[in-house]
Amino acid sequence: MVAFHHERWDGKGYSEGLHGEDIPLSARIMAVADVFDALTSKRVYKPAFPLQEALNIIEEGKGTQFDPKCVEVFMAALPKIKAVLRRYNPDYLE
Repeated sequence: MVAFHHERWDGKGYSEGLHGEDIPLSARIMAVADVFDALTSKRVYKPAFPLQEALNIIEEGKGTQFDPKCVEVFMAALPKIKAVLRRYNPDYLE
């Protein structure tokens, strides 16, 4: 999972240049979660993005950066994701 979560659905990622379903499913799931976490969390080099902006960025990556089905499932789970953000992410901006 960790080794391949920077691969992209369109094959333009790294480190192996895998694409589509050649990328392990666990890594495709982690790719969406990792980018979402990076966007919605404050970092020393950037503030946290508001939720809707982060979701727009994820949606824009559907079919290029991310497996479209993984994005679809992620969006369907949004109520649960918001609950986790409210509980554990002090930077959460709805």
